[in-house]
Amino acid sequence: MIDLYYWPTPNGHKISIMLEECALEYNTIPVNISEGDQFKPEFLRISPNNRMPAIIDKDTGISVFEGGAILIYLAEKSGKFLPDGDKGRFEVLQWLFWQAGGLGPMAGQLSHFVSYTKEPVQYAYDRYANEYDRLLAVMDVRLRDRDFLAGDYSIADMAAFPWVLPYKRLGNDLDRFANLRRWFDALKQRPAVRRGIDLGKDWRQIETRSDKAHSVMFGQNSATVFKAAEALEK
Repeated sequence: MIDLYYWPTPNGHKISIMLEECALEYNTIPVNISEGDQFKPEFLRISPNNRMPAIIDKDTGISVFEGGAILIYLAEKSGKFLPDGDKGRFEVLQWLFWQAGGLGPMAGQLSHFVSYTKEPVQYAYDRYANEYDRLLAVMDVRLRDRDFLAGDYSIADMAAFPWVLPYKRLGNDLDRFANLRRWFDALKQRPAVRRGIDLGKDWRQIETRSDKAHSVMFGQNSATVFKAAEALEK
C-alpha cells in the first residue's frame, strides 16, 4: 500500500497517473496547499522542502519526496515504465529530468503570472510564455520519429503530460505542434491517465485566490523554513 500525499496540480498528477498505470494500491492523503497543510510537522517529516507530492510505501517503510524521485521509485517497485538496460534507462531519465528542470518550472512560473499576479507584469509573462512555447517545440521535434519521448511509453511521458495539459490557459495553441498534438491526444485517451488527472478534481472548488491562500502559497522565505524546522524539534 502506498500513502500518496497529494493535491490536484500538475506535480501531483504525475504520481496519480503512475499509480493508476501500475495498478498499485494507494491511499490518498490531501495536502491542501492553499491552507498550508504542506507546512505541518507531520508532512515536513516526509517532505522537507514543504512541497507535495510525497509518498510512504507501507510495504517497505520508505518515504520519498520530489516527483521525479517518486516516479523512479514506483517504476523500480513495479518493474514498469523504466527500462533495465543502460541505453533505454537513460533515454527515459534524461527526458524525466528535462521535465523536472525545464518544462515544469517554466510552465509553473508562467501559470503564476497568468493566474495569480494581482498586477500584470508583461516582461515576466513574455519571458515564461516564450520559454514554454520553446519547450513545446522541443517536444514536437523529439516526437517526429517516435510515439513517445523515450521511444516506449514511460515515466517521462507521465511527468510531461500534466504540464502540457493546461496549454490553453497558458495561452498556447497545441495545433501548432502536429507531433505533440498526436502524443497529447494519445495520452489523454489512456484510462489510467484520465483517472490520474481526475483524482481530487472537485477539490479545486476550494478558494485558492484569496489573500490568505496567496500568502500561504507564495509568501514563503527562509524565515518560514526555519520556523517550520523549529516546530519539528518540539
